[in-house]
Amino acid sequence: MRLLSFVRNGETGFGMEKDKGIVNLTDVVDGVWTIKRALELDLLVSINDLAKDRDPDFSWSDIVPLPVIPDPGKIICIGLNYANHVAETKRSDSKYPTIFTRFADSQIGHNGIIYKPEASNALDYEGEMAIIIGKGGRKITKKAAMGHIAGYACYNDATVRDWQRHTSQFTPGKNYPSTGGFGPFMVTTDEVGDYKKLNIQTRLNGNVMQDAKLSQLIFPVPDLINYISSFSPLSPGDVIVSGTPGGVGDRREPPVYMKDGDLIEVEITKLGILKNRVLAE
Repeated sequence: MRLLSFVRNGETGFGMEKDKGIVNLTDVVDGVWTIKRALELDLLVSINDLAKDRDPDFSWSDIVPLPVIPDPGKIICIGLNYANHVAETKRSDSKYPTIFTRFADSQIGHNGIIYKPEASNALDYEGEMAIIIGKGGRKITKKAAMGHIAGYACYNDATVRDWQRHTSQFTPGKNYPSTGGFGPFMVTTDEVGDYKKLNIQTRLNGNVMQDAKLSQLIFPVPDLINYISSFSPLSPGDVIVSGTPGGVGDRREPPVYMKDGDLIEVEITKLGILKNRVLAE
């Protein structure tokens, strides 16, 4: 399934992409009007059975896409998880994943506007794969970890670099309003198969800036779930953003930052293309 969240006629809901349209799943099961709630109640199979014979209710042009999970309890972001990105930042290798957080209200959906803040000209792109948790748990083993995943999506962890470097902590540069692109939809694990076979590419105004394979993650997905769940319980709807490859604008000579009018795209095999336009605040 390809599930998405949206606003339509002023009301929020969620649906399934089908035949280039959208089957409205809001309240198909009584009281279930978000993807997160469907995950909490373990209803993905039931919802798929209810929706598979239905025709689309409306088109993409009828909605405003929201972040795939607009209301996650946690967004855990991973830094320095590709060797070529570690190399370009001139940082040393680490025994453990580099972790920081992004706030839910900093996210935007597919086709949403990334706002370049007035306070900085150092707005950078970071194409990444998001992992959406379907089954919660604490101290999840690496062996069991893949069974806790509901699906995957494209993510752009857009970063205000000078604010990121104010101190050793990343938080300010990672949480400006309307900078975390998340979409266009979550593709469930049964459709994705082995995530390590996926490719990720980031394009700025059509120019390829990042190009990598998910098999190149230094800390693979099971390791991330195991490590994170060791210090914090994971819940349905939580999001893990798995890290960006080398090629970020900040480490280019000269640096290439996003500016007013730019189009930034993150494409991952099977997961679609996340598109966001940049606008000066």
